[in-house]
Amino acid sequence: MSLSRRKFTAGLSALSYSRLLGANDRVGIGFIGYGLIGAQHVHDFKNQKDTDMVAMSETYQPRLEQGVAAMGGRPKSYTDFRKMLEDKDVEAVVVSTPDHWHALMTMMACASSKDVYVEKPLTLFVKEGRWMTQVARKHKRVVQTGTQQRSGLHYRKAKGLIKDGYLGKLHSVRMGSFRNIMPGFGRPTETIAPRELDYEMWLGPAPMRPFTPHRGLYHFRWFWDFSGGQMTNLAAHSIDIVQWYTEVKGPTSVASTGGRFVLEDDGETPDTQDAIFEYPGFTAVWSHREGSAGRRLGGGLEFFGNKGSLAIDRGGFEVVPDMKIDPANAVPVFKGHPTGGVARSQAKPEPWTPALKEPGSSDQQFDLHVRNFIDCIKSRQNPISDVEDGHRVAVACHLANIALRTGRKIRWDAEKEEIIGDREAAAMLVRPYRKPWDQVLRSLIA
Repeated sequence: MSLSRRKFTAGLSALSYSRLLGANDRVGIGFIGYGLIGAQHVHDFKNQKDTDMVAMSETYQPRLEQGVAAMGGRPKSYTDFRKMLEDKDVEAVVVSTPDHWHALMTMMACASSKDVYVEKPLTLFVKEGRWMTQVARKHKRVVQTGTQQRSGLHYRKAKGLIKDGYLGKLHSVRMGSFRNIMPGFGRPTETIAPRELDYEMWLGPAPMRPFTPHRGLYHFRWFWDFSGGQMTNLAAHSIDIVQWYTEVKGPTSVASTGGRFVLEDDGETPDTQDAIFEYPGFTAVWSHREGSAGRRLGGGLEFFGNKGSLAIDRGGFEVVPDMKIDPANAVPVFKGHPTGGVARSQAKPEPWTPALKEPGSSDQQFDLHVRNFIDCIKSRQNPISDVEDGHRVAVACHLANIALRTGRKIRWDAEKEEIIGDREAAAMLVRPYRKPWDQVLRSLIA
């Protein structure tokens, strides 16, 4: 899209813009980052018949070459994403970098008149999400968060069931992820960054740290400078569905405990963590273990109402009804005093709600999420996982980590986006950016 065309379309209504683009008009896509999820996104966008794979940006040369090859070998390649943002052929960007880059890259892309598909977690700390939302709105950009489950057809159906009272009164949610990756990833020593990696650019706004093979590429997730661990990685997907289904802005309080207890490596984020989120009218619990898979009871995502439960994952959902019984028949029976002083009845149990099962497809969810983003670029409507939604999900995850690190229950005002009555915890809602990226941030949010 040319600059003159951008200026022209900026003044159009969503309907007239959609008509101008037409069903066959193509959207030029640029990708920032080609790691585990970045490769998935290249695959998914290639499946769309109205997208052009225009450019790839990566700080690690081997991955840059792999990404360009996966895109067909013709896209332009950039080691500095800022040059890609100047490329007028790039109309939308896909941000698949480590977490600490998500917010600033998204804001810079919005200011460069690019729409953005950005992976979760949306942010590294709470304040970034509000900045992102303000910048996206200011520049009238479409920003899709990579919480792909929202686009799954069975997730949408389950949302309707819960909203319509199929489970009765929702009062509890259980979430979790359990595995055993002992002894962990090792303790590589500090060394010089490989020549093929622009480590300075990889760090970006994060603090300067000596390079190790774990401070880079996949293992960034285990360090507070770059990520929030499995709470912001895995829990974000489940919390997103919880807050989407219940239409809440956030928890009223969060408590969390855990630590790096068993993995024998240099990671910092918890390998064992439990968190309790209080919402208006219900509670939600997240647990993860990296040192024991166990029977995986409590894993996945399950909603509990007074008529039954609904367990859901990317493979589908299942409603298991509770049985309607005479409460007196639930009183324990012991020898010597079999009635417990309560008169039992002959009433036969019957289900409170019908059992139900629905299949799903992980591949379908990724494709539909990308499709929703492309359609919203053309219509100028908010996507199914808008920047505001991604921000609120990240907030809940960050509050859990703040509770863990302070050792205190955190009370949260979701309207004002403030921690109540805890100055030390409130100071953790924001972190400084390293130079010169702090100046870039100021220019964007001024």
